[in-house]
Amino acid sequence: MTHALYRKWRPQRWEEVCGQDHIIHTLRNAVRGERVAHAYLFAGPRGTGKTTTARLLAKAVNCLADSPADRPCGDCEICKAVAQGSFLDLIEIDAASNTSVDDIRELRDKISFSPNQGPYKVYIIDEVHMLSTAAFNALLKTLEEPPAHAIFILATTEVHKIPATVLSRCQRHEFRQLPVATILDYLRPKIEEEEFEIEEPALELIARQATGSLRDAISLLDQLSSAGESVTLDYAEIVMGTAASEAVRGVVAALVAGNIGEGLSLINETLDGGADPRQFGRQVVEYLRGLLLIKMGNEKLVEATSETRAEMRTQSEEIQLERLLAGIRAFNRAAAERKTTWQTSLPLELAFIEAGETQGINSEPKTPPKAEQVQNPKTVKKKVIPETSKPESRKESSEPRSNSGPGPIEGKLNFEIVVTRWRDVLQAARRHDPRVQALLNSCRPLNLEGGVLIIGFGSDLLRDKMEKDHNLQIAINALEEIFGGKIGLRCILSESWNPGDPADNQPPPMEDGGMVSTAIRELGAHVVEVEKWPPEA
Repeated sequence: MTHALYRKWRPQRWEEVCGQDHIIHTLRNAVRGERVAHAYLFAGPRGTGKTTTARLLAKAVNCLADSPADRPCGDCEICKAVAQGSFLDLIEIDAASNTSVDDIRELRDKISFSPNQGPYKVYIIDEVHMLSTAAFNALLKTLEEPPAHAIFILATTEVHKIPATVLSRCQRHEFRQLPVATILDYLRPKIEEEEFEIEEPALELIARQATGSLRDAISLLDQLSSAGESVTLDYAEIVMGTAASEAVRGVVAALVAGNIGEGLSLINETLDGGADPRQFGRQVVEYLRGLLLIKMGNEKLVEATSETRAEMRTQSEEIQLERLLAGIRAFNRAAAERKTTWQTSLPLELAFIEAGETQGINSEPKTPPKAEQVQNPKTVKKKVIPETSKPESRKESSEPRSNSGPGPIEGKLNFEIVVTRWRDVLQAARRHDPRVQALLNSCRPLNLEGGVLIIGFGSDLLRDKMEKDHNLQIAINALEEIFGGKIGLRCILSESWNPGDPADNQPPPMEDGGMVSTAIRELGAHVVEVEKWPPEA
């Protein structure tokens, strides 16, 4: 019967362990000096060698070689028994299947019996974080004072779930993810031994897709080579459901250029070609992460060819940091999406649009309105009492956050014009992000001072929401779109909504289809408090 490659290639000596030299050096010295601890905790990502190292340690402490420096020798009866899985004093427990307190009590009752073949009984508890609280409590006393012939090795991928009382009783070792170069250096000689035919680009794809797990890389290689044919890059991409690197670069190029239509077309073409949506999302995230590293001056951390690096360097200079970060977050969420939808491309499409519109990209180019559009505003009958006229009626934070503009766009722009075109501002905000339009519906323009529009909110919650994430910048973009130039925005807390004439109860201008207008039109609601605006000349 043939074995999977990861079992066939499992290291049998210390020097065969790949990429964990800092741990192997420590354990090897402990065996050589006969200073082995009674309890170890091996923590780290999957497929990085935790169980393999635990078995090597069990083999070393029971090896029959005369010199401790030669253990494990791999040739004695005990070393061979461990390699074959027939060594009675090596007990492996899967905590995912044995989580109850009764399982640990049974272990505790049997641990006092002497070893059958070697000097030590070694207990390897895999995925130990899956034990119940009661099981951990039952294990504590045994971990603290085990019999002299017992050694515990706990392995976990989620060390944060291990109780502190257990951690304090173990010697802890952290296993690291393996770099792509380390995985490639390990696989190349193995491929030659097995006489596999595999193209170098396909091998690099395997190493990248393994995401730091050597076992995953070996399993992917086993899957691709099982057909007995030469493994090409195209074949590897088809089997693993990955997109061609050209498709990934094309989507990122569309994002950099702000071309939403091109990006959406490429996403759909790639998925129609058989790429897995979540896998494609991960590839885009990986590429965008490379752009971020280059932009932050860490190009050496990017694992790519010199040609690809040159292209990424150019893109990193063209894309702004805000959009790059938004793209990484959006595609990372899409790649982690576990729920299936009837439209498989939708999460990626939404991610692309979200990232693209971070800086106001639209399918249609924005044209700022001409000056004539705002030079002859209609007279507005509503009035507002300026912020300075009734200081007791409003409360403002001691350090209001703002994004100040350079001043009025033109000499005739005043607060009355802003109020006249406020509905246009709401519509522009809605095109960018409906959530920002909803927030603007919940505030009132109060004044225009030095090219900065002051808007008042009735609660800290709404004001803080406007100032979070990109909401404030989107609102500023909407103002710039309507008034044709830069204008600042300042959010304050304004609790009084009716400082003027109670007879003037007309509602403020609000976007049609908004929550307030719908409530008034459909549900019979009415405005009970209103502020007069703009101020009289």
